[in-house]
Amino acid sequence: MHHQWLLLAACFWVIFMFMVASKFITLTFKDPDGYGAKQEPLILTAVTKVEEVHVPEEKHWPEEFQPTGKAFSGNLIRQPLVHMERLELLRNVCRDAALRNLSHTAVSKFVLDRIFVCDKHKILFCQTPKVGNTQWKKVLIVLNGAFSSIEEIPENIVHDHEKNGLPRLSSFSDSEIKKRLNLYFKFFIVRDPFERLISAFKDKFVHNPRFEPWYRHEIAPGIIRKYRKNRTETKGLQFEDFVRYLGDPNHRWLDVQFGDHIIHWVTYVELCAPCEITYSVIGHHETLEDDAPYILKAAGIDHLVSYPTIPPGITVYNKTKVERYFSGVSKRDIRRLYARFEGDFKLFGYREPDFLLN
Repeated sequence: MHHQWLLLAACFWVIFMFMVASKFITLTFKDPDGYGAKQEPLILTAVTKVEEVHVPEEKHWPEEFQPTGKAFSGNLIRQPLVHMERLELLRNVCRDAALRNLSHTAVSKFVLDRIFVCDKHKILFCQTPKVGNTQWKKVLIVLNGAFSSIEEIPENIVHDHEKNGLPRLSSFSDSEIKKRLNLYFKFFIVRDPFERLISAFKDKFVHNPRFEPWYRHEIAPGIIRKYRKNRTETKGLQFEDFVRYLGDPNHRWLDVQFGDHIIHWVTYVELCAPCEITYSVIGHHETLEDDAPYILKAAGIDHLVSYPTIPPGITVYNKTKVERYFSGVSKRDIRRLYARFEGDFKLFGYREPDFLLN
């Protein structure tokens, strides 16, 4: 009987030690970045995936660019990787010799005119019209001290470059330009290239909410005279006329006549020279809800200003709208348009439209 009790006690001791060991193993392999969420053991395949995208490179970032849980909420790990992948894609396409004519441009005065400067916080913002730029200009206006809050800025001031307090990079000397390009935080925003062109067409030639008569009375007639097939039609500029103009390899003849108004529909390459200027972040309009707070944090200004509230659904890519607009355009004209904007599609990871593949 004595031996039986000893054997039973030994069994209980073994079971107890096994439970302690199991608890220790579970605690050891918990995800340290869970921050209060339900903890589960890490999976080896997840670790392998992180290694493939070179997470250790983050340690080379300046301290003020490091992400925090507050800024990214549930995207603490994913968000920095998304932006690193975008920049890596950009570098790879820039090195593609076959796309060189579509991805490279000189850092001319035209490009420097597009870049707005915030010296106080060492920020450069390249303007890409029809991609929510008005809101980013408001952010910079507040940072430059012209107004104390975004709500106080009158709409007519935002685009008045004599009153909004936003200097252009072109206004500095060559040495000052070079210094800012080398040292400042630099960013711009993109969206699907074809959807951007639809937005430009609607804003300038259909609705024209800012009452800019030269688009309808000077630019539209110029495009119609050169590109409308049926000259007996008397209706205003149609989207197919617009596409025919943009896809024409000889479009620059009209561009010169239109002057800086072309900024609303020229390529991102022509606007911001992304292969010549090393940008810190490239935001996407389709993911602006995540990208805006990331940019503010990366630039070190998230404690000073917030990006204006984004109306629900406004940044979502509208495939149906794009297909509807292009349904009345010939395949030949669409292909010519894509040939001009292919660099934008490839540099920023946008898919070739399905209606081009059919």
